[in-house]
Amino acid sequence: MSEKDCGHSHDDRKKLVRLILNAVGGLIIVVLLIIFLFWAITRPSKPSFILQDATLYAFNLSTGPSPPNALTTNLQVTITTRNPNDKIGIYYQKADVYASYRNQQISLATLLPATYQGHKDVIVWSPFLYGNSVPVSPFVAESLGQDLNAGMVMVNIKVDGRIKWKVGTWISGRYHLHVNCPAYITFGDKSKGIASGASLKFQLVQSCSVDV
Repeated sequence: MSEKDCGHSHDDRKKLVRLILNAVGGLIIVVLLIIFLFWAITRPSKPSFILQDATLYAFNLSTGPSPPNALTTNLQVTITTRNPNDKIGIYYQKADVYASYRNQQISLATLLPATYQGHKDVIVWSPFLYGNSVPVSPFVAESLGQDLNAGMVMVNIKVDGRIKWKVGTWISGRYHLHVNCPAYITFGDKSKGIASGASLKFQLVQSCSVDV
């Protein structure tokens, strides 16, 4: 074979490789474009959350010397979540629920069961939230004492988790879920709770803010 023929053969191989790379690159672009268009058309709406009720078993602020400014909380909450999407499911991979007061966590985080929420489905969770002698800052203790004297305390029930969207057989990457449910709890003569033994149940039906 002459040098000229070898040169032509080498050029042909280079052209073939370029054609294959261009074809593969074009196919990848088309697939990504289809996924993007499909995602844009069926863009998911974030789930809605409602705090249905809260049953209070203990909510005591200790200001003694040991430990100083400690809060004990024991309550059970009922939270419902609804998937508003017609064609998109939601995987709840991990979700923790806890109570907070003035942005300070006052209970341990309770792990919700991992679950899949189908189109338009509703899920109900009823976790218990515990916080035994949780230290709080002097500022928080002072504010809480004032609220207790006034007969009303706003406790925030929060959900932090990770979710994935499911469209057909395609599953998205992980998204962070943050839910904030304000719970207005009244005490003393102003209490609107339903007494049941040593507990007090509040029917709240309070919408929650949701960020995804």
